[in-house]
Amino acid sequence: MAESSKRPHSAPSLDPRLTHAHQLVRKADKLTTLSFFNWWPDWTQATPLYEQAATAYKLAKMLEEAKTCYEKAATGQERLSSPWTAGKHMESAGALAKELGRIDETVVLYRRASELFLECGKAQPSADVLGRGARAVEDESPEVAIRMYLDACAMLEEDGREQMAFDTYRAVVNLYIKLNRFKDAAALLVRWGQAADKCHATQSQCKAYLSAIIVHLYDEDLKQAQQCYNDCSQMDVFYKSDQGETAEKLLSAYGEESSDEIKHVVDSSYIIPHLDHMIVRLAKQLPKGELKTIFPVEPSDDKLNEDDLT
Repeated sequence: MAESSKRPHSAPSLDPRLTHAHQLVRKADKLTTLSFFNWWPDWTQATPLYEQAATAYKLAKMLEEAKTCYEKAATGQERLSSPWTAGKHMESAGALAKELGRIDETVVLYRRASELFLECGKAQPSADVLGRGARAVEDESPEVAIRMYLDACAMLEEDGREQMAFDTYRAVVNLYIKLNRFKDAAALLVRWGQAADKCHATQSQCKAYLSAIIVHLYDEDLKQAQQCYNDCSQMDVFYKSDQGETAEKLLSAYGEESSDEIKHVVDSSYIIPHLDHMIVRLAKQLPKGELKTIFPVEPSDDKLNEDDLT
């Protein structure tokens, strides 16, 4: 046997950057752990060590270690009265939790990041990070994502920043439609329209109201579509708009129980193609179902006389 084959295999050497990262963590942990010789955690020195280690671990694809270091760095920045930087680190930890497939933990970390941004008096970044968290988990936990999206909308509404919530409204509506929760989608579209009214975004307001009516029609609820149109038409800005006219034409076609006319209204409209793509997809499928099932069947006179006992 050749002499070279008898030599033992040497253990693979550890990346020097990882060795340095491990050293940083050990030093930081020592600075923040209370002991007989360390009566008070030294976050001033420890926090930048955790930050450096987090970056090194992330580059090395050691996600668990990187997440832990980001969380500790966030704690350090919070103790040092820097909630903004703490929020950034907490969001980074949330993104890594998502990569690790820990959905519940992802939600907790993103929500904590939002709270930290809000401590700075920053409603917009706080709502934005909630939205990013919702997008991160909407495939695995759509109901949780909806709650996060709606909380972000409410946060912006309370801060008088309704227009900044438009993309978030859109995300929730799309998610509701994917879940076949059409009544919820329509209700949120009306809320979107009301928010647009407050910030004088007339086009967005009218598009939202028309979209709500289309969603009701797709849901085969003509009565609710008509009621929605009546309510929205109380506002002249919608009643006199191109979107209001389109809604009226659609409802008139439904009143005639004419599938061809409904399709003609949709296909010939220059307004509907400018709605959000999810709404356009629904509109192009109108009328959905048999029209005779959409309209309530009124009892005949004979039936009424038969039931009349007087």
